[in-house]
Amino acid sequence: MKNKDKLFHQDTNAIRGGYEPTHENEHSEALFLTSSYVFESAEVAAKSFSNEIEANVYSRYTNPTVRSFEQRLALMEEAEQAVATSSGMAASLAVIMALLETGDHIICSRDVFGSTRILMDKYITKFGVEVTYVPLTDLTAWQSAVQPNTKMFFCETPSNPLSEIADLEALSQISKQAQALLVVDNCFCTPVLQKPLQWGADIVVHSATKYIDGQGRALGGAVLGSAQLMDQVQGFLRAAGPTMSPFNAWIFLKGLETLSLRMKAHSASANALAVWLSQHSKVTKVFFAGLPDHPGHSLAKKQQTDFGAVVSFVVEGGREAAWKVIDATQMLSLTANLGDAKTTIVHPATTTHGRLSDESLADAGIEQGLIRIAVGLEDLGDIQDDLELGLSQL
Repeated sequence: MKNKDKLFHQDTNAIRGGYEPTHENEHSEALFLTSSYVFESAEVAAKSFSNEIEANVYSRYTNPTVRSFEQRLALMEEAEQAVATSSGMAASLAVIMALLETGDHIICSRDVFGSTRILMDKYITKFGVEVTYVPLTDLTAWQSAVQPNTKMFFCETPSNPLSEIADLEALSQISKQAQALLVVDNCFCTPVLQKPLQWGADIVVHSATKYIDGQGRALGGAVLGSAQLMDQVQGFLRAAGPTMSPFNAWIFLKGLETLSLRMKAHSASANALAVWLSQHSKVTKVFFAGLPDHPGHSLAKKQQTDFGAVVSFVVEGGREAAWKVIDATQMLSLTANLGDAKTTIVHPATTTHGRLSDESLADAGIEQGLIRIAVGLEDLGDIQDDLELGLSQL
């Protein structure tokens, strides 16, 4: 942008932030498909590799297209720095590997994404890091779980798939008293609906695969926070390599341009669908923070500008009934991905959280009769009609 010092609104940053045209003066961001870069001299190469000067060195950790995406997302999250990763799970892995060491302790909300639980339980603990799970909304449990070696709090809000809401301001106070970092997965809201750093979080992680892309085209993730913390995360990525490809970064740049419009449309349809489901005779429970009777409704109104687009509901009859509903739909996409223009439907207990034990599923409140809908951008009436096809089978 010509005036880099001017403070623009978020919708403008989503379109123009991080945009640096090359000597060709292209209007759309350039896509730099190169693995490495040429140096003017051996001295310049040496200084580039040692970080004495800022330069593109190798696209695993320096690429202009990826850097544009990082700068734009950082502006939107109001973070000092962003680090792009190869996936959302790579973002979570990078935070833990970069900032924790053997003997440290993590307190994690028990209702995080299923792969996050597997990462913690099966792999992170192998390196001598202890993990304790607590209910997301139970502040006393978070406080009671603190140990002298607690270094990190990890949560997602709204949670997947039950849309529980964390009190970020209160969690931040507890984590700071414990001298631990508060890490928040902001995938469901994106910076359009929620900015965890404003509520005291130290680090935000994203799966850019979801709403940031918005059309189910590419895998990616991001970590955001202070420059001091992000330099450590960047160091891990430089060594280990779970970095974002330039092509995917270019896709995500285009996704950010329409993110605000899409999130508003997603949220509006999800609110209406949740109300419709709550009144349906075949539905026993609906999990959506936009409903006034949801336990986290008031807190979500405080922390978020809208309620997002993930709606989960329960039908009687357990897994058999849930599968019957899902299989009878004709338009909705049966896939575990979310954040797509296409509405998706999935059975969490046997897919996204299918690797969890029965005990862990029960702890997380995930019933066999639970169905998750990620509301897309189709006509709301068509989404409801397709769900009615499924529910009419019960």
